[in-house]
Amino acid sequence: MSLEANIREILKNFDHTSSENFLRVLEEIQPSFKSPLISEYLQGKIQKILDSELEEDKKKQCKALTPYFDWYLQGL
Repeated sequence: MSLEANIREILKNFDHTSSENFLRVLEEIQPSFKSPLISEYLQGKIQKILDSELEEDKKKQCKALTPYFDWYLQGL
């Protein structure tokens, strides 16, 4: 499945997507952002999510990062 298809599937079925899968795809698109500050910010957010113990907390934090997927898709 292509990266674009993965992103669309995650956005469509967010509730059934694991935080692990979400973060894997987010890390794949991270280098696509032009600003190093955005990449650094995302890396910090990813680390914070990985440090969380409960999947429920991870999902809440992932949900806040879905706009990055939208921005990536808009650039295609």
